[in-house]
Amino acid sequence: MLKKLFCILAFICGPIILAQQKDSLSFKNGVDNPSLLSTHHFGIFSSRINSNFKFLPHKKTVLTISTASGNNFHPFVEAYFPKDPEVRQQLSQIIWHDRPFTFINQETTPADYMNIVIDAVIKEFRIGVNIPISKKHELGITLRNYLITKGKYPFSFFTSDESLEWFHSHVAGGEDPYGRRYYGLNQVNFEYLDRNGNTLKLNQNDFFIGGLEINHFYYPSLPINQTKNIYFNFGSHLGINTSKFNSSIDVGVSTNAIKKITFKNNYEFSFAVGANILRKNLINFKEVIDLGNNKFLATLESNLEIVKYTKKGNFNAIGLNYQIQSRYNKKEEADYYKLLGKWREINGGWQHGVSTLYKAQSNWSLIYTYGTPNWQLSIYLKEDFLVNNAPDFQTGIGLKVPFSP
Repeated sequence: MLKKLFCILAFICGPIILAQQKDSLSFKNGVDNPSLLSTHHFGIFSSRINSNFKFLPHKKTVLTISTASGNNFHPFVEAYFPKDPEVRQQLSQIIWHDRPFTFINQETTPADYMNIVIDAVIKEFRIGVNIPISKKHELGITLRNYLITKGKYPFSFFTSDESLEWFHSHVAGGEDPYGRRYYGLNQVNFEYLDRNGNTLKLNQNDFFIGGLEINHFYYPSLPINQTKNIYFNFGSHLGINTSKFNSSIDVGVSTNAIKKITFKNNYEFSFAVGANILRKNLINFKEVIDLGNNKFLATLESNLEIVKYTKKGNFNAIGLNYQIQSRYNKKEEADYYKLLGKWREINGGWQHGVSTLYKAQSNWSLIYTYGTPNWQLSIYLKEDFLVNNAPDFQTGIGLKVPFSP
């Protein structure tokens, strides 16, 4: 069914763009970013939620096509999670890399076990429509897809291993701080064994449909819309995940606020904040991979944007976005887990494949947007300054086109 829907969406894109109206449409509507979700190796299998910083529904249906490229890298690491409360208490008193736990068998030292290795450039492709239902309501439908690659030139110019290691060697970070050269550049090594004994494995050029996202937004009319130029909207979200690793349904809610300030000389400044929460795997259609034992993913986001309008009604905009998402695994497990990796062979970061699952995921994005009454093009650079490598660096581009079906 989803494959048929994807084909239908792809088929209508061409005629829709050709049929778009060329009349004067005020396309600048708040902060209308492309999808800024990271290509996290767990996150790509769930729906997650994009913040919505628009003032109102667009006057016409809007087609959005976007792509992203992110370099994800975690060396092989194993993790043991002792089941005995006394052992957990003893290990919690010792720093994680000195914990003495030695697994023998489930009878003498009962423990859960997992291992993970991630090395790939993950490509995301999204196609969606936002349909105004009324002056206050909007429906969004998005199909998301993913491709696993080695990240070679020229298709991953900024996110390839060579580019990142050149940056580390010549600009900042130090020579190969996390073992990319040790394991080899431009590799695909994407394998995860969860604590239930299920394996997730992806290879070079593996392509899969991640799922279908259905979003409803409500834009209330409030006195502060006119008096203070402050706008709110509220969203409800349904995600249908279709990969063989996580065939499931997610649900979520969101709230967003946007403040606009108009200056002289055709300048405009916007500040936006948003919060959302997603209930992962509310319904599982079959046994799924354990993609984090936190049932909920919560996200806080803020966005600054400065806009300059041209005499022809077009605009240039520069935006700075910050996102922070809650951890994938329950925090208390980090107090007693035992990690094993090749710590002697690489300089550092060998533990990140597991340890970052117990930390909030945060990143900054720099966005440039050029818009006309008939289309809007955005490009962005995303950086993880905590060096969680999930991803380390990400780029993206998005095109929005209003049309009348």
